[in-house]
Amino acid sequence: MVGFWHRLGTKGKALYSATLSPPFSSPLTLPHIWVPTQTPNRPLSSGFHRATGQTRSAAEIMSGKPIAKDIKLRVAAEISRMKAAIGRLPGLAMVLVGYREDSHAYVHIKLKACNEVGIETSIVQLPQDCTQDRLIDVVSSFNSNPSVHGIIVQLPLPEHLDEETIINFVSPEKDVDGFHPLNMGNLALRGREPLFIPCAPKACIELLLRYRVEIIGKNAVVIGRSKIAGLSTSLLLQRHHATVSTLHSFTNNPEQIIRRADIVVSDVGIPNIVRCDWLMPGAVVVDMGTNSVKDPNSPRGFRTTGDVCYEEAIKVVSAITPVPGGVGPVVISMLLSNTLDSAKRAYGFT
Repeated sequence: MVGFWHRLGTKGKALYSATLSPPFSSPLTLPHIWVPTQTPNRPLSSGFHRATGQTRSAAEIMSGKPIAKDIKLRVAAEISRMKAAIGRLPGLAMVLVGYREDSHAYVHIKLKACNEVGIETSIVQLPQDCTQDRLIDVVSSFNSNPSVHGIIVQLPLPEHLDEETIINFVSPEKDVDGFHPLNMGNLALRGREPLFIPCAPKACIELLLRYRVEIIGKNAVVIGRSKIAGLSTSLLLQRHHATVSTLHSFTNNPEQIIRRADIVVSDVGIPNIVRCDWLMPGAVVVDMGTNSVKDPNSPRGFRTTGDVCYEEAIKVVSAITPVPGGVGPVVISMLLSNTLDSAKRAYGFT
């Protein structure tokens, strides 16, 4: 089991300990109770919930689509108010390098979402063999453009480009992905406030809060430590006063650690790696994995699945996010929210 785990690689009461402004408000703060933007009509109502000792009939499906829709409506309303008051709109710039189909698909989804809420967009597409200096020049031009409030360099980059160097060149004030060392460092330090929280971890916490999942004092396991999701999710759960274990490619006996977790978050990019016998009965599962699996019965020849074996897990857990339709839609809405926050900060708009 340990040998298999080593092959994964490095990605391989229901309130937070901080009053986060709702996604549609600005500026972002991290006080001591993060209140969800809106709670569901009913509390979590499925499975065996360890905190209450109550047995329920079926697992709760934590869909992200209604949450994303609500956040997008609120962001759109704030953008309309901004335009009416000061005649300005938020601007998001994207840089796409190379020809990866998945990267092009993600950028298309982001552009579509921006268009729906009124965020102005610009995109620069660079060839696979573009030089690092050329990429830095593009990023620097967006840094100095006052109409651009958010900058995204779509990851992953081609291997000859240094991702960390490029990320460091993005202005922290426009780093709506939240990956700049200043924002990541402030997220890690108590008493500090990042200008932006990375979108995937922010979406994870929003889902948990909306479905009234208890976080304070709970055992949480994050599988994977990528900067995009795993690492910052661990930091964010700690700010919510969870006891957090981060599993990675050198973790021994990972299934034993996962089996003790009240909350399991997975981001390793391997389909169905987490099986039902790894999960404690009544656990809550947030599946951040997005994997394409060959499926001859699908019109596209493949289907999208997560890291967790959904068909097995749903029989054991109290709540779980589906893939697709779980975390993904909320991640996009958090990008819109971060871009709006940045524009508000730049214009002094409240």
